[in-house]
Amino acid sequence: MGENPSWVLQSGCYSPTRLRSPVDYDFPGDRFIPNRSLMDLDHAKSLLTNRTKELEKPKYSEEYSRKLKENLTLDVEGRPYRMLVFRGSPKSSRKSSRLIDEMRRSDEDTTNTRDSNKNRSFPKKESLVLDAPNLSDDFYMNVLDWGSGNLIAVALGSALYTWNPSNRAIHKLLDVDSQCDYPTSLAWSGDARKIAVGHMCSDVQLWDAETSKLVRSLRGHQNKVVSVEWNGHILTSGGNDKAIINHDVRAKKSLTCYLRVHTRGVCSLKWSRRSNILASGGDDNLVYIWNASKMSSSHYMYRLNAHSAAVKALAWCPYNSDVLASGGGLLDGSLKLWNVQKGVCINSINTHAQVCALQWNRHQKEILSGHGFSWGNTDCGNQLCLWKYPSMSKIGGSSKSDSRVLHLTQSPDGLRVASAGANETISIWEVFGPPQANEPRSSGLDSLLAFRASPIR
Repeated sequence: MGENPSWVLQSGCYSPTRLRSPVDYDFPGDRFIPNRSLMDLDHAKSLLTNRTKELEKPKYSEEYSRKLKENLTLDVEGRPYRMLVFRGSPKSSRKSSRLIDEMRRSDEDTTNTRDSNKNRSFPKKESLVLDAPNLSDDFYMNVLDWGSGNLIAVALGSALYTWNPSNRAIHKLLDVDSQCDYPTSLAWSGDARKIAVGHMCSDVQLWDAETSKLVRSLRGHQNKVVSVEWNGHILTSGGNDKAIINHDVRAKKSLTCYLRVHTRGVCSLKWSRRSNILASGGDDNLVYIWNASKMSSSHYMYRLNAHSAAVKALAWCPYNSDVLASGGGLLDGSLKLWNVQKGVCINSINTHAQVCALQWNRHQKEILSGHGFSWGNTDCGNQLCLWKYPSMSKIGGSSKSDSRVLHLTQSPDGLRVASAGANETISIWEVFGPPQANEPRSSGLDSLLAFRASPIR
């Protein structure tokens, strides 16, 4: 790296001769730490190394004391001098010690300005459409998840499928052999090796995605399991029985925590990115914030009661771990941002439409919402809407559909979003990243993707 002239020190400003002139000094450091640039080190070394041997009974005269004082306080030219100088360097001769911080702030401001000036908009249409026959039109289910292994899992009727976006391979993982049971919630594990599946009949099952084998069944719920969420080796589930259960899947006796604070069914569960805080949304219109270390005592951090309908949509901000987004159901329609450390709502907008799902953009300060039924004069019903954070001004949205957008999930790279609707389709959107010109578009034949030929049709 070339030498920047602005960083070159002016040696004349640091010589002891400058100490006699009235100069304004700053004090960037501790006053007890000497500033070596203001010292005559050669003279100091001479005084320290050329000492004569002391006499056993010295008799110092006034003349000797005066000479000694002069040698310690004056330099070789007779000007005032001290061995250790604790004052700062002249302000006019040095750059601010905070110059790097100022440069960083300037770069951030420039970047933010550049980003804000970009003409962000919602894509005109989806990049791919998949047929998803028998996808349930149920607000209280969570049956779509895009795992870190780049496989999309979806429950269609009594069966659960995985789809690979890279090679478009479809695999049936399980099929429930019961007329009264079917998958009602699912979630990939962090390593994408297992899928947790909550069932209508209250069971929670762990399936090996590679071998398509059932690993184990976890019990504890008494009703439909509508939400499952991983936190490392801890699997958290919530059901219509109002219970929240933590299972340590490594242990034989896996149940580690049982909570029943919601007065109606638990609609959604989301662990924070730091894995230390859990948010639970319920059909009682409430959001509870839990500290992971205190869940066993049933003591929650906050009880958020600003919604007036069921809270199924929850999402943690990826660039501010203290911010949680929540969306209310049909009679509420609000999208709220919370500071979970203070338990306060920091922003709220009314979409006049049922908020079914939320996803944060990891590459831009934006949040995507999926909506259902609407009322009044609104353009959010049955569509996707993209909002700017933190102002929550609307950037754009998809065209209105004839059916609700019930589920949203994000690709591992954070560039694409999959939405699933009551019209039995799954749509892939290039909403969080730049559009890829080479991405193949769906055709009438391609959109079938063997889902239409599935035996469950």
